[in-house]
Amino acid sequence: MQGVGSWIKGAQLAGTLHTADSAHSGQQPPAKTTRPAMAKEWGYASHNGPDHWHEIYPIAKGDNQSPIELHTKDIKYDSSLQPWSASYDPGSCKSILNNGKTCRVVFDDTYDRSMLRGGPLTGPYRLRQFHLHWGSADDHGSEHTVDGVQYAAELHLVHWNPRYNTFGEALKQPDGVAVVGIFLKIGREKGEFQLILDALDKVKTKGKEVPFTHFDPSCLFPACRDYWTYHGSFTTPPCEECIVWLLLKEPMTVSSEQMAKLRSLLSSAENEPPVPLVGNWRPPQPIKGRVVRASFK
Repeated sequence: MQGVGSWIKGAQLAGTLHTADSAHSGQQPPAKTTRPAMAKEWGYASHNGPDHWHEIYPIAKGDNQSPIELHTKDIKYDSSLQPWSASYDPGSCKSILNNGKTCRVVFDDTYDRSMLRGGPLTGPYRLRQFHLHWGSADDHGSEHTVDGVQYAAELHLVHWNPRYNTFGEALKQPDGVAVVGIFLKIGREKGEFQLILDALDKVKTKGKEVPFTHFDPSCLFPACRDYWTYHGSFTTPPCEECIVWLLLKEPMTVSSEQMAKLRSLLSSAENEPPVPLVGNWRPPQPIKGRVVRASFK
């Protein structure tokens, strides 16, 4: 096993190209020939997990990192917060992929097709992708926690501000990206979520991507649109601090069987020994004086 030193050295060779396969850029990473291989790629294991990310990505120890613990007694209602709305074009949904860190559904964001508006946002944002974080069992897996409760999983819908012309430019702005976070709790099966799960057999291993079309993710939204909002970061490297978070108060309900299907994905490639893709969540980060606001009393 290589030491952390060689892991860091290899990662530094990769230089600024890391955004190409960070867990929040859009499509698949470029072919491996485009950059030197990392001795140890970032991940969620003890040797390359969240405690090590700052060694390569120093902003991971910044003042606006995500996720955070939400303590509802400390959160103030802000009457100026507007309702939010999403108008998604199912035709903009393109593919589903397994990048070894999560499963991601990718959208066409070349023009204003699938948009998020309102809430704490000053203008419209384009949907680029959504992905999930989950645990090794039903009693944990979400990244944000609410009064000490960790849900089974957390869905992130990633949008960017077209005022900045490209996703890459938006990553450099404090209001460049807006993420709607939805908690998943165990209960009744959710039929709409099954549409995603049924596609997972085709992307079981790392590096697989298949067409996934005509899906409107607003079918996953809970009935109640109440939300908490704060300024934070991506929860995966490079952990850029460019996100306006909208965390929905009401979780989405899925069955234990549906969660098991999500955990059937592999973080290993087809020709490698199988490694389950589980535990892909970052623990809460220090809030460092940030204010969380609620859209509801």
